Amino acid sequence: MYNSKNTKMKNLFKTLLLVIFITVAQVSQSKDLANNSRLTNGSATMDAAEAQKLINRLEEIKSMDKSSMTRTEKKALRKEVKAIQKSMDSSGGVYLSVGAVILIIVLLIILL
Repeated sequence: MYNSKNTKMKNLFKTLLLVIFITVAQVSQSKDLANNSRLTNGSATMDAAEAQKLINRLEEIKSMDKSSMTRTEKKALRKEVKAIQKSMDSSGGVYLSVGAVILIIVLLIILL
């Protein structure tokens, strides 16, 4: 009798962990798809010429004399640099949170 309850509890626990894992994976995948479509504006990759123009603009900003600029001009440059870096940083990598990694490890331990 004790053995059947323990088995039922294990099966319930495995099922619950599997449902949680699938839910976390789907949420992170949908967020990743939304971020990629927003950042790339419909294009899969950036052209080499466009990337070179952005790199040249970053070098130009880096070489500027900022000591004579006003505070608002410096702030506008910082915003421009951040926007350029964000547009160039579309690596499309897969990111796993710590919680997802722990969940994967627990599932592997339970199932194996």
